[in-house]
Amino acid sequence: MASETSHDQRSSLGDTRSMRVQRAQGIYPDNMHPGLVPGISVEESRHNFGMDKVVFGVTAAAILAFVVWGVTAPRHVAAVSSSALSWGLRNFGWLFNIVLVACVIIMAVLAFSRFGNIKLGKDDEDPEYSFFSWVAMMFSAGIGVGIFFFGPSEPLAMYLDPPPLTVEGGTEEALHQAIAQADFHWGLSPWAVYCLVGAAMGYSCYRRGRPTLMSSLFTPVFKRSGPFGTVVDILAIVATLFGTAASLGVSALQISDGIAIMRSGESAPLGVLLTVMGVLTIGFVISAVSGVGKGIRILSNINISLTSASILFIFATGPTLFLMNLLPSGTLTYADRFLDMASRSLSWGEDTLEFQSAWTAFYWAWWIAWAPFVGMFVARISRGRTLRQFAVVTTLVPTAVLICAFTIFGGTAITFSREGREGFDGSATPQQVLFNMFGEMPLAEITPYILIVILSVFFITSADSASVIMGSMSSKGDPEPNKLVVVFWGLAMMGIAVVMLLTGGEDALSGLQSLTILSALPFSVVILLLMYSFIKDLSTDPMAIRTSYARNAVKSAVMRGIEEYGDDFEIAVEPAAEGRGAGATFDSTSDEYTGWYRRTDEQGDPVGYDYETGEWSDGYGSAEDGR
Repeated sequence: MASETSHDQRSSLGDTRSMRVQRAQGIYPDNMHPGLVPGISVEESRHNFGMDKVVFGVTAAAILAFVVWGVTAPRHVAAVSSSALSWGLRNFGWLFNIVLVACVIIMAVLAFSRFGNIKLGKDDEDPEYSFFSWVAMMFSAGIGVGIFFFGPSEPLAMYLDPPPLTVEGGTEEALHQAIAQADFHWGLSPWAVYCLVGAAMGYSCYRRGRPTLMSSLFTPVFKRSGPFGTVVDILAIVATLFGTAASLGVSALQISDGIAIMRSGESAPLGVLLTVMGVLTIGFVISAVSGVGKGIRILSNINISLTSASILFIFATGPTLFLMNLLPSGTLTYADRFLDMASRSLSWGEDTLEFQSAWTAFYWAWWIAWAPFVGMFVARISRGRTLRQFAVVTTLVPTAVLICAFTIFGGTAITFSREGREGFDGSATPQQVLFNMFGEMPLAEITPYILIVILSVFFITSADSASVIMGSMSSKGDPEPNKLVVVFWGLAMMGIAVVMLLTGGEDALSGLQSLTILSALPFSVVILLLMYSFIKDLSTDPMAIRTSYARNAVKSAVMRGIEEYGDDFEIAVEPAAEGRGAGATFDSTSDEYTGWYRRTDEQGDPVGYDYETGEWSDGYGSAEDGR
């Protein structure tokens, strides 16, 4: 009996499919209504990967010229970048604020809109990773470097010298303002930027079947990317290069000063800094060439565990009761003053502009510059999640973790400052504050070595991941770019990091800040355009079409049922008179809805495809074809 039932079900399903194909015959691409397309993964599409000579050539030439210029004339680069930075912030500083706030609003709206149930993948695709693994991997992109470098030092600096026109330094109000300001820089805003790029990339690649390129995200606006797409891909690589280089420079500063503090108690000279960069670069090259992806993944997981353990160690051995009280009060202060902090710009005066250039604008630029890299990374690990799941988790979970980390590290550093301990009066460099803080804790003899290991692994894994991403972007979206190309971009990153450190002189951090801000300015415009393009893409999604049909069908059916039968009616699916159907006002044959799933070969020529069997009409992928 069960066998007969199963057979009947299959027969009925087959009849339904046959009827659907018959009705769609000659009307839609591959006889598939746009509301029924299950999605297309990038692996199911036929792309002609290979070196993009224009993108690679133009970007490589420009970066090499910049590195040569920076190494041979660092003072000249510093003067030019300083002038350009002053002009850029004075005229376009407002742009960073708009981009960051807009990203927060857009992702919140999309998450809880009718688009929230759309998957970053095909309709029947399940998430590749468990929830825990998914969240853990979000931090492997290198955010841990920022936790260690700025976690203790930024809240301490804000406490001793608060932002202009806020509170008096060294007070209780300054304590909460300091924590709130650090949370503002590292909380919702950066992760909203990553979320936007990641969601758009995941949707474009795993549901629309496009290659993993920033230019692919603008297909709804520019059907043929052409010169615009080339410019976007170049800007994405440049932003990633400078953003990642800033992170690597920060890591090198932290590691070199850690080594110097352990040996002499003083800051590391430039020679030691460059030596550390050289050693870490060799480690990256070995990693990139050997292809030990699994090993790097294991190291990243270990690193994340060590980072978490370090935070918990400070929480447990530091001023625990004080930190438990500071966590909720600092977080609520952040929420209360979010809009006020987001509104700061030149209109608040020259002091505010100076503060913005040293802190907020640098962070905003850093996050924007990192967006292509981190966005692609989180898109890849979030495949199969719904847009709502992705937006909520990608913004709120990392934000919560970073708030905890900065409150614990920053609150501890501020406590030591209030107690008058040496090294917490504002005279120490940011990289020294971390080692000073751990030096006040138990196990001070071994913790510096653990910190250096953590920072070194973050350096290598971040450089490795970012180089692969840039290799892919310069190879027409190839998920496995040539290793020589990967190594080239990695070495280019190191070169830029060295230039950043050289241009900063004694204050190496200033070089990192100014050049990162300048590189991110043009890419800010790309982020704004992406918001419009992504919404336009989502509006033509099969699930969005089905949702629209459902609303129209239910509304019409209910009204008609009440009109004709009063309270006693039920809804059934049956053919409707012309002009009364669920899709009566919807042109399902429009190229806007059907153009994206027309299958093509590697040269872009149309090829027939059967969505039920997954077979190509030209035999691609068959045993005889050999592909």
